[in-house]
Amino acid sequence: MSTLTLAIVIVFCIGYFFIAIESVTKINKAAVALLMLVLTWSLFMIAPDSYLPAAVGDHVASAVSEVIERHLGSTSTTLFFLMGAMTIVELVDQNGGFNFVRNMIQTRSKRSLLWRIAFMTFCLSAILDNLTTSIVMIMILRKLVSERNDRIIYASLVVIAANSGGAFSPIGDVTTIMLWNKGVITAAGVILKLLVPSLVSMVIPAYLLSLSLKGELAFTGKMAQTVRTDELTEMQRKIIFFLGVGGLMFVPIFKSITHLPPFVGILLVLGVLWTVTELFYAHLKEPEEKGAMQKRVTQMLTRIDMSTILFFLGILMAVACLETIGVLTRMGEGLNTLFDGNHYLVTGIIGMLSSIIDNVPLVAGCMGMYSVAPVGDMAVDGVFWQLLAYCAGVGGSMLIVGSAAGVVVMGLEKITFGWYMKRISWIAFVGYIAGILCYWLESAFIFA
Repeated sequence: MSTLTLAIVIVFCIGYFFIAIESVTKINKAAVALLMLVLTWSLFMIAPDSYLPAAVGDHVASAVSEVIERHLGSTSTTLFFLMGAMTIVELVDQNGGFNFVRNMIQTRSKRSLLWRIAFMTFCLSAILDNLTTSIVMIMILRKLVSERNDRIIYASLVVIAANSGGAFSPIGDVTTIMLWNKGVITAAGVILKLLVPSLVSMVIPAYLLSLSLKGELAFTGKMAQTVRTDELTEMQRKIIFFLGVGGLMFVPIFKSITHLPPFVGILLVLGVLWTVTELFYAHLKEPEEKGAMQKRVTQMLTRIDMSTILFFLGILMAVACLETIGVLTRMGEGLNTLFDGNHYLVTGIIGMLSSIIDNVPLVAGCMGMYSVAPVGDMAVDGVFWQLLAYCAGVGGSMLIVGSAAGVVVMGLEKITFGWYMKRISWIAFVGYIAGILCYWLESAFIFA
């Protein structure tokens, strides 16, 4: 490893350390992530020709710009998807769309609510995606649980359940979508063999977390009530719900039909929902208009958590720099050599790394390093590819910043890195290992 490469890695590690101790330094993680972005790429520019053969002479600027713009384009798709999904969910919620979901899972028993949240999140994340599902469930939790200490436990379970639910579905997580599109896993194969391991990786942490919850929830009148939607009729509320949730479910279908990135589908749904709600509120006059204004998209856009968006931008672009200098690829190759091709250990370590480094470039690196074989572990729906889907998805639950769902929940509920690591990480790890063991038992005795 060259001195420059080592310097870039050190900057990333220092930045990551300060993100981890945000609760101590009181420095917002978004500010640190943006500094990581700038410093890693600034160091990269000292000798770009070391990493980009085309960056020579007069072609340096154009070659580097092309690489950065490619990574920025990829990162922007995540950011726009996040902003669109957050706005859609907030719009549906503010107009009473999730009232019936909230009523269905509402209970005074803390443990009963935990199990309802767990299974609802698990199922929704397989149909929608773990990012959108996390946003939906946090919005519902805010209406049901007034005590912050209880709510962050539920929110942590949302992260675990969302990642587990997304791991067995070809459309439930970005990494499974990547593997599915690449043709290394099939929808039927991944659902058949990963459903039970994914369920186990959620149920065990849910049980362990339930032990810390006793008694009943203290509902206040404000928290227990449903969203007031006097401005809209029951039919209009149902239309908004089905357009919002049905639209989110339509996004993967839209992608498969048009082959456009998922964020385009999200923007389509947002555009349709925006138009429909504007038509519903167009006839209102004062004083009804005052309440309706707060439920329009123009107002909700002003409430988007930009610090979370900027954190995403900084951390993903800093990881992109590590990918460009080849650190991630060498890491994967080293794991394969170290463990002598034991794919359970290789994918298991990759899953643990995905809790530290974004799982998207890790999975992309694995797809570039390993080729599909006609038979064996590396064949289509082979042990390696299916375990990679499971480990990359579920492994992200071990740290709060290890997945898109975790980052969003961290931003929405202000959960600190240290609290999650102390209270939740070991629980997520137990579920993660239990799921791998379950997959091994399936492969050895059921699907042998």
